[in-house]
Order: sequence, then C-alpha cells, then structure tokens
Amino acid sequence: MTLGELIETLGGKLVHGSPEFVVQGANSSALAGLSDLVFAEDVASTSEAVASNAAAVVIRSGFPEPLPSFGHKQVIEAPQPRLWFARAAKLLKPAPPAAGVHPTAVLGARVTLAADVTIGPCAVIGDLASIGAGTRIEAGAVIGEGVRIGEFCRIYPRAVIYPGTALGNRVVVHAGVVLGADGFGYVRDSTTGAYTQFPQQGTLVIEDDVEIGANSTIDRGALRQTRIGRGTKMDNLVHVGHNCDIGEDVILVALTGISGSCSVGDGAVIAGQVGIGDHAHIGPGVILGGQAGVLSGKTITNEGLKPGTVLWGTPARPLQQVLREIAVVSRLAKRRGKESRKDSGE
Repeated sequence: MTLGELIETLGGKLVHGSPEFVVQGANSSALAGLSDLVFAEDVASTSEAVASNAAAVVIRSGFPEPLPSFGHKQVIEAPQPRLWFARAAKLLKPAPPAAGVHPTAVLGARVTLAADVTIGPCAVIGDLASIGAGTRIEAGAVIGEGVRIGEFCRIYPRAVIYPGTALGNRVVVHAGVVLGADGFGYVRDSTTGAYTQFPQQGTLVIEDDVEIGANSTIDRGALRQTRIGRGTKMDNLVHVGHNCDIGEDVILVALTGISGSCSVGDGAVIAGQVGIGDHAHIGPGVILGGQAGVLSGKTITNEGLKPGTVLWGTPARPLQQVLREIAVVSRLAKRRGKESRKDSGE
C-alpha cells in the first residue's frame, strides 16, 4: 500500500516524503527493511528509527524532534503512533485468499456457506451451521450443529464450537479453544452425597471483534446465556464459566479463571492468574493485578479510587493498601523476632 492510502484509511498527516511511497511491511527498528514502516513515541525510539533501514516512520503529532534529522525517510504524524502502526500492520498483512472447501472436510446437511469461505482439511461442520462471508475454518476444527459464525472470522486448527454458540463478525478463535461446553454445575443429594448435573442447555454469544487465545474455554449458559462483549481480548488458557456476562473491550490475561454467574464491566483489565469466585461482579474499568482473588458474591468497583488504581491480593484491594499491610506485617515479624531472641537470652 502507498502511504497516501494508509493515511486515507487511518488518518494522520504526512509531514515528510511522498504519499506515493509504497510500504510493504511493518517491523521493529532493529529488523526493518528498506520498504518497512516503524513507529517512534519518544526521543530514544526516534533515534533508533532514524538509525534504522526503515523507509517510513510514524511519530507522535507535535513531536519536537527536528524533521530534517529523518533524512530521506517518510514521516507520518499521528496522535497515537503505536496504534496507527498496529492498524497499518493489519492492512499490510491481509488475510490469505479464500481457498474454498477442502476435499477432506465434512459438511452436514443444510449448511450455509457465504461467499469466500474457506474450510480446511478434516474440518467438520455440523448440520444447519451458518458460516459468514470471508470466514476461514482451519484444519481439524469442529463446528457443531446450528452454530452461527459471522463474517471474516478466523477459526484456527482444532478449535471446537459446540451447538448453541453464535459468533459475531471478525472473531478470532485460536487453536485448541472450546466454546459452548457444559458449565460446571451440579446438585448434591444431601442424603447420598451423589451429584446430578444441573441442566446446561443455555447459549453462548461471542460479539464482534473478540479474540480468544489458544486453549481457552468458555462455557455455555445453564438455563440462559453466557456473553462475551464486543472487542474483548482473551489471552491463552483463560476459563470463563457458565452464565457469565463479560463486557466490551475487556482484557483477560493468561490463566485467569472466572466462575459461573459473574459479570465484568466494560474496559476492565484482569491480569494473569486472577481467580474470581461465583456470582462476583467486577465493575467497569477495574484493574485486577496478577494473582488477585475476588471472593464469591463480592462486588469490586473503582468507587472512591483514583483512575488506574490496581487492585491486588486476596481479597482484592488497592495495591498501595496491600503494600502498606505487608510492610506492617514485616515490621511486626522483625519486632517479634527480636523479642524472642531477647527472651531466649541470645
């Protein structure tokens, strides 16, 4: 693509160079080639960009670095250079062309395939499934009966999507993901101690622009719906239990586990190895630090806290409070140790 085409699509301003210059890829300053784009957000990264082989660099609007120092490089200004770079990288690396249905794929009865759908080797598409335009189903994926998948989705190898699941547009499902399996819900017989599964017959809805990392699992609702909101991004090895309602633009990092019937508000960030008990509620914009714990039935919000406050520990509470508590305990332990040595005559 030319710089002019990128700017027309993404915005920004060309302040040095030609709009007809063709950019072929996006890369780091250390690895960039002569037709690559790089980005710079501060003085140090700008120096690296100038010294690199890259032909084009996107910098922050109003950046004070004198433009002549960029030499023959093409220079674009944008309010958020990293974001502009990331969006440009997607445009410069389009999806592979549609390849149709592989001869080894298995399609059930009355499957609906829109234009430019790709079905890879040994994939299985159940009866009455619907696949939107431009979607790719990779090798060995299993799409259950009646599953609805929107446009321009990417289902990677060995993903399994159970019946009762619906995906919006531009959803990315990485390898090994399981969507719509039964939730972990059982009723215990108080007399015998035996467990009987509570009905797991609800649905799972994945909204537009969601990405689900490898080997993650999202359970269907028990009697109602599990929902993952638009734009939410899940890392690898994340588990979301039944009846959960995850808001829009939420970040869920690896090894996080969310128990059944929880809600997470829009824009929340949940770091690695966080554990959330059942029927808990995480408010919009809440940030839970790594290994934080939220007890069952609890509600966590940002009320009364400064924006960007990180909550940590179990039960989760403001990080600064946790650090003060740790310091107090440390001082008490040291004092106790001195008293013990004094009592023992050391």
